[in-house]
Amino acid sequence: MTAVAIKGWCPGAWRPMESGDGLLVRIRPQLGQIDPVQAAGLSELSERYGNGLIDLTSRANLQIRGVREAGFSALIERLAQLGLLDPDPDAEGRRNLLITPFWEAGDEACLIAIELERALAAGPVDLPAKFGFAVDCGSERVLADASADVRIERGEAGQLIVRADGAEFGRPVARSDAVRVALDLAEWFVSSGGLKEGRGRMAAHIAEGARPPEFLCGNTKPARNAFVPKPGLTPCGAMFGAAFGQLTHATLHWLARKARALRLTPWRMMLAEGLHEMPSTEGLITRADDPRLRVVACSGAPRCREAHADTRALAAALAPHLDAGARLHISGCIKGCAHPKAVPLTLVATAEGFDLVRDGTARGVPVRRGLRGDQLIKDPAILGSA
Repeated sequence: MTAVAIKGWCPGAWRPMESGDGLLVRIRPQLGQIDPVQAAGLSELSERYGNGLIDLTSRANLQIRGVREAGFSALIERLAQLGLLDPDPDAEGRRNLLITPFWEAGDEACLIAIELERALAAGPVDLPAKFGFAVDCGSERVLADASADVRIERGEAGQLIVRADGAEFGRPVARSDAVRVALDLAEWFVSSGGLKEGRGRMAAHIAEGARPPEFLCGNTKPARNAFVPKPGLTPCGAMFGAAFGQLTHATLHWLARKARALRLTPWRMMLAEGLHEMPSTEGLITRADDPRLRVVACSGAPRCREAHADTRALAAALAPHLDAGARLHISGCIKGCAHPKAVPLTLVATAEGFDLVRDGTARGVPVRRGLRGDQLIKDPAILGSA
């Protein structure tokens, strides 16, 4: 097995991560929303202090890539001026929250998310760096496949529930109790041994047999999740993707001039508020049948120090050859950062070439080893044969 460095934490603005192309600075906008001034400012900062590339993450955050250490202090100062910086690293680390991108100002999801963000920023709960919350109580449940440990969502009859990720049932709650119960569930996770050497996730804790006390677990099933994220027009605006989850600073600046605000999603897509037609500029995915949506690829080499190959170049070459219903994950190493869940096809870069895993993750057992990138591009049918 290839050795990799498991960091166990996510970058932030206060706590950037060193990558192959410089510092990686993650921005966590409140409510997953940036206004035009903030969007234009981030575009400028990416060009001035980074390499002009901006990632959309699976936690509905933005990442400025290629930041030089000499410019980091100036970048932090400007982020604070834009209202995109938490008061300190601890507050930033705790404020790990997803909200349905289809919220409306003053609705239940919006109000709960605001209350929970404030409580997390101020709260003393000692949670793992990747432990997160999802506020998914809009008219439709949409975040079921997104990474979260405590979920505030809808039950089968439409009632508000709080549920531990990995648990079959959730507890019905009144609106006024939702945040308190969610935090109680997070505190139970820590007190019951879910936190091990600074790491831990709720679903794994539940899978190991841990069960919340009766007053936290309830007996209500969550509503069915039939939502499929795809580009298109929504009541909130136009939703679109970026090729393999990455924008250029020029594209973000263009969007800042077009939208009333931009909302981030865990699907590496953005929602442009107030747009009644799909945006048209280089690098955006605006059609639901775009083949690039069939492939998930991490940043790859040389942008990531752990990666053994340029994953995105291979992804762009293979995407047009995949069947409409296919799903391919190309990972630069066995960590599988871009998509930790199982998919039908996974290519994992190693020092000896690419390993092919079927119906698994980047850590799965390969059915073929040592495939070359040029070999796959020349004969994509290899992916369909064992």
